[in-house]
Amino acid sequence: MRIFGLAGWSGSGKTTLMTSLIPQFVSRGLTVSTIKHAHHAFDVDQPGKDSWRHRQAGAQEVMVASGRRWALMHELRGETEPSLDDLLMRMTPVDLLLVEGYKHHNHPKIEVYRSALGKPLLHPLDSFVVAIASDQHRAEFCRPWLPLSDPAAIASFILDYKTGLE
Repeated sequence: MRIFGLAGWSGSGKTTLMTSLIPQFVSRGLTVSTIKHAHHAFDVDQPGKDSWRHRQAGAQEVMVASGRRWALMHELRGETEPSLDDLLMRMTPVDLLLVEGYKHHNHPKIEVYRSALGKPLLHPLDSFVVAIASDQHRAEFCRPWLPLSDPAAIASFILDYKTGLE
């Protein structure tokens, strides 16, 4: 399964770019899945619903299923957060798995960068950043620059990128 990521600081536009890239790949006939890392507590469930009550009662895993989708929630309950590699093994194979976050993992990724945030660039310290998608080109970019406003060009870059391991 081909894996490609988007990394950047909070507020840089990773999710906006991700949601504009997915239709680009789907329209080209690819199957796509995503993994997003969250640095904060999150819940895909609603307090008071049956599945929420199951988790609150102590269930390790709760699966909710319908005729349209299913979701599996796994409570860590003090366990270590799983690595991206552990999570990848749980994913159904697709043509392209897009990863949002996990900026320290060793997979090819595009740095999403906005200078207005005042945050440092990631790519000088990460050889797995293969390009930078930004709202403006900057002299200190040491990788190819992709205009953040052109998801078709970014999608083409991702599809054309060869890791040397493929």
